[in-house]
Amino acid sequence: MFTLTVNGEKKTFHEPVRLHTLIEDKARRYFIALVNNRLRELHYLIDYDAEIEFLDSTNQEAIFVYEASLRFLVSKAFFTCFPKLSFKFNYSISRSIFCHIEGVEETGKIREIIDTLSREMKRLVAADLTIERRKLDKKAASRFYEEHQYHDKLDILHYRPEDIVHFYACDDYMNYMYSLMVPSTGYLKDFELKLYSPGFLLRYPRAEENGQIPPFEDAPIYSRTLRNANRWSERIHAETLAKVNRHAAGPSMVEFVHVNEAKHNQMIAEIGHLVLNDIENVRLIAIAGPSSSGKTTFSTRLRIELLTLGLKPIMISLDDYYLNREDIIPNEDGIIDLEHINTLDIALFNQNMLDLIDGKAVKIPRFNFMTKQRDGYRTIQITDNNPIIIEGIHALNDSLTELIPKHQKFKIFISPQLQMNMDHHNPLSITDLRMLRRIVRDRKFRNSPATKTIGMWPSVRRGEFKWIYPHQENADYIFNSALAYELCVMKKYALDTLLEIPRDHEHFITANRLIKFLKHLIDIEDHIVPCNSLLREFIGGSCFDE
Repeated sequence: MFTLTVNGEKKTFHEPVRLHTLIEDKARRYFIALVNNRLRELHYLIDYDAEIEFLDSTNQEAIFVYEASLRFLVSKAFFTCFPKLSFKFNYSISRSIFCHIEGVEETGKIREIIDTLSREMKRLVAADLTIERRKLDKKAASRFYEEHQYHDKLDILHYRPEDIVHFYACDDYMNYMYSLMVPSTGYLKDFELKLYSPGFLLRYPRAEENGQIPPFEDAPIYSRTLRNANRWSERIHAETLAKVNRHAAGPSMVEFVHVNEAKHNQMIAEIGHLVLNDIENVRLIAIAGPSSSGKTTFSTRLRIELLTLGLKPIMISLDDYYLNREDIIPNEDGIIDLEHINTLDIALFNQNMLDLIDGKAVKIPRFNFMTKQRDGYRTIQITDNNPIIIEGIHALNDSLTELIPKHQKFKIFISPQLQMNMDHHNPLSITDLRMLRRIVRDRKFRNSPATKTIGMWPSVRRGEFKWIYPHQENADYIFNSALAYELCVMKKYALDTLLEIPRDHEHFITANRLIKFLKHLIDIEDHIVPCNSLLREFIGGSCFDE
């Protein structure tokens, strides 16, 4: 006999039961279950005391499962309708997944393929076919990949530490998505395929949108940057973890690290010349990007680049323009949101920047984070060759600099746009890369455990969607701060702190998801990383540290 507590209600059983039989779910709202804080598929057979919570599309972990299952469904549709076509998923714009079909560039042909795939996917959903989990040892998995010419999957299999691979089968199709899955195709009714040349977008529900598919928001500048990032990954043979591992384990390791660093140098030099060539107009250089993009080191390196060009930039911190804590108006819930733009003295900042550009001496405030009060001023004055560099979450928001004419501002959006896959069907999340950077940095510099970083990450993401991403398309330059080798360096730091999280902790699920792909990587030691690298902002040892 055992007792299950399901959504607060206790029930006693004498025989093992499958999770999906414990709830009435005709609408297929739930995709996964939390069993004693472990994620379990709905087919899971249970015969022990447990607390169970069923997770729907408002839960981020459930959406991870849904999204992986949806990629499986697309792959199955390709297998049935276009068995000879090769395709590749990448994370892309508008919170969607981009799918590129190899060798197909004509828009009309892509549209025909999308229409066929969409019909087949809807047929599979209506058929409600079981998605069955199967265990294969590595030798059997290797034979399967060889037989189907899945060379990309075979490559990463060599680095898999476990001897067992959990495949999933549906009808006559089998694949592995590095994720738990929904029980059947009938759960995957919410999706859209949208033409986005030279491929299409797979659009799906998002937890932050309360389980709805978000409205499509085109981002042509950001999308072009992602395409460039993808081409760069292919050029340096770093589009998969297996290829990065071959660099890390081979004689090209040092060269690989410095090729990536040279790319950053090249982009910073390009920005420098863009500013120099328009220095008669450019007076304010604004830098913004999501958390853990490397903004601090980038700003310093850009300043040095401008110095080499004969300019004398000054850096002004937006943090010094925080209002005194008692002057900040709480939100409707009575909570002070420190990421809100109204926590800054916008009027003073605008006036200070305008006066500086007009050549006036200006008193810049100094904010004391210990007392949460303004505790003094410093006086500065600039000339025509003194562009002002500002960096912060709101730097690209025009309301922060509304008194400055548009032609006098040069806006830079910075983000690590890593285009890397486990294999062609399993892209790595750019957001996960940033969270790993933050986990490593918080532990290194603040002795803060991964649990704390993971716990505050949803709040960080909400702030990014509200204050940063709406302004990225207004940038004059998008700087890709990703380094193709960085996961191999951060692995040892991230694993140490992630493995400290006990299985019964609420953030174990997220930690375990990150551990699963980190374990496939080969280490690169820190001494290979240049002291001025953006990566040093997270692992330590930067030559810019005081």
